[in-house]
Amino acid sequence: MDALVVGIDVSKDRLDVHVAPSGEAFCVGNDHSGVEALAARLGPLGPQAVALEATGGFETLAVAALTGAGLPVIVVNPAQVRAFAGALGQRAKSDPIDAGVIAAFVAATRPEPRPLPDAETRTLGELVARRRQIVAMIVAEENRERSVTAREARKSIRRLLAALRRELESLDTDLDDRIRKSPLWRVREKLLASVPGVGPTVARTLIAELPELGSLDRRQIASLAGLAPFTRQSGKWRGRSCIGGGRSRVRAALFMAALVASRHNPVLKAFRDRLVAAGKPKIVAIVATMRKLLTILNAIIRDQKPWQPA
Repeated sequence: MDALVVGIDVSKDRLDVHVAPSGEAFCVGNDHSGVEALAARLGPLGPQAVALEATGGFETLAVAALTGAGLPVIVVNPAQVRAFAGALGQRAKSDPIDAGVIAAFVAATRPEPRPLPDAETRTLGELVARRRQIVAMIVAEENRERSVTAREARKSIRRLLAALRRELESLDTDLDDRIRKSPLWRVREKLLASVPGVGPTVARTLIAELPELGSLDRRQIASLAGLAPFTRQSGKWRGRSCIGGGRSRVRAALFMAALVASRHNPVLKAFRDRLVAAGKPKIVAIVATMRKLLTILNAIIRDQKPWQPA
């Protein structure tokens, strides 16, 4: 008998549900009452997997509630699901159809459920993301200030910049408080920041966005961050290796850390200079430095030993 798999297409207001292989389809509201009713309905069925697409946050309530109800929840990549639909020749697209495609994708690929980050880690992640947004707004306003000529417009920009900088200080204080309250995070931040080139912002981003750090091998952690190169070749044609996918926020943080480390970290500076001297493009050398830095950080967390220069 085929294993029972549930696919759920998530939108802002509702959840479209498809149960495979029976083909049963229904929808519930994407709110507390709707999700509770869904959990009560799926529980007795004993599904092998309950899959939802990552939709930028609309799936959070359903994932948390269904996981709390003891159901094996899997959050799948929307791009992989659409590629799977194309492979099936499924060109039509609607919420009920998408739910069926998600169920078929999970039944075919059988991904493993991953534990949901705890509430504290999710809160830390949201604070880190908000800090990143505030910094982006500050940079945008500073750029506008350079281009405006009207005195009134410049005064408006400066008032907003002052407010944004106060908010940034407040967020940094909140982040400091949360890190200090967790002995585990405090130790992790100290270990990560022991590496020249890694500051508090990068360390906190890794704690919030990459909790698997230290528990995977170097290839797995590089793949998770989107830093594992994949080859492109066909017959005699050899394309360039590329990176992609993974967690973009982690990759962005590691990029900035690699830029700093390639100047101030003697080991990584020598590594990057050696690649450039061998003829590698500078951006390729920086990506390789990011990958080496991530490998070092993974080993530091795994072994619980701070950075020690050679």
